[in-house]
Amino acid sequence: MRSIQKFILGLSFVLVACSGEEPVKVTAGGSVANCSTRAYEEIGGPFTLTNHLGERVTEEDFKGRPTLIYFGFTYCPDVCPSTLVGIANAYARLPEDVEPPQTLLITVDPERDTPEALAKYVASNSFPEGLVGLTGTPEEIKSVADEFFAGFEKIETPDSLAGYTMDHTSLLYLMDENWTLKTFFAEGNSNPEDMAMCLGQLLGA
Repeated sequence: MRSIQKFILGLSFVLVACSGEEPVKVTAGGSVANCSTRAYEEIGGPFTLTNHLGERVTEEDFKGRPTLIYFGFTYCPDVCPSTLVGIANAYARLPEDVEPPQTLLITVDPERDTPEALAKYVASNSFPEGLVGLTGTPEEIKSVADEFFAGFEKIETPDSLAGYTMDHTSLLYLMDENWTLKTFFAEGNSNPEDMAMCLGQLLGA
């Protein structure tokens, strides 16, 4: 992915192979003890998308409260739902005085993920409460993905009912109330306990 290749700050990424092939897997670096060191001003930026209620929104609509962002898609067979369940489990482990961040699922499959499809998906009781699904035109999705250095690729699967799947970067981005990256988590390099500990450190001050 060109957007990932341009990233020269020493971060590593996980490209999830939802097509069933082995993922290209590397770690994000950093431990729970220093999770606050994973903050880069270059990651994150403005966007205009459509939420699962059909409303046009921008990053301004989510300022004023920390936000956890995940790029995925509703047809993802296992990685995306398990990641969202893991987020919910992490939130459940937060101290009582720490409010969970608002959570955004930005689709990398706008062709299938209409607002209506996202509305059904984000309503799952297993996912974080108040999960917001975001979609847009292919150009809008590419633009916001580039802002977060999030790569994705359409993989044709002609022998499947779906016809294709999406391989995508699997990172969780924690933005602060001013829409500046506070830290990130790599899927496979974090578990709910570690995530809850890090969120507690960063949001409980």
